[in-house]
Amino acid sequence: MTRILSSKKLLPNQKQYLLNAGLSVVEANFIAIKFNPFVTSGISENLIFTSTNAFKSFLQNEVSSRLKSRRIFCVGSKTKEFIEEAGFKVVESADYASELSQIIVESHQDKAFTFFSGSMRRDTLPEALKNAGVVCSEIEVYETVLTPHKINTALDGLLFFSPSGVESFLLENKITNQTCFCIGTTTAEALAAVTDNIVVANKPTVENVVVQCINYYKDN
Repeated sequence: MTRILSSKKLLPNQKQYLLNAGLSVVEANFIAIKFNPFVTSGISENLIFTSTNAFKSFLQNEVSSRLKSRRIFCVGSKTKEFIEEAGFKVVESADYASELSQIIVESHQDKAFTFFSGSMRRDTLPEALKNAGVVCSEIEVYETVLTPHKINTALDGLLFFSPSGVESFLLENKITNQTCFCIGTTTAEALAAVTDNIVVANKPTVENVVVQCINYYKDN
């Protein structure tokens, strides 16, 4: 039987899709998230979130309820959905930070922003805004903690959802001939020096990674 490792615990329905396709599933959380307290003075009218974790940390701060009139710019359809469910307005969203920064530079260059980030965030968005002269302050609201696990089971496929998940996996494990299914291009880039056996999701969602994995083993 084909055995898959997910580098984070899946939702029950996500795991069930894989099981229904006749795949064996091993799961472990290779990263943990620690929310940071933060000072809320000087927050701009326009807020940037590139992950759901950043917005979750933001919500934990009591001042967030008084900022519902702020305009939000975000990365990821799931992040957008989560933000809107919390009663905030998303003005612009994109699948990748590079795409969102381009939208901001082209259509909102005259505005000031506050970027709520994580400890392992990429430079893509802040550098693009800085180079274009867009005013943007940054608040680090969560920390990504690597939680590596040694996997002794033989694996055929690996599901990765972030560059930090790749980094954590490689601390205790090697990638040989396994096929790696990645949520997006930045995650795939983290594997570029390790393997060529990479399949990137059509859309950067967990569900699409699962679908890509199922389709791959159905066709192979």
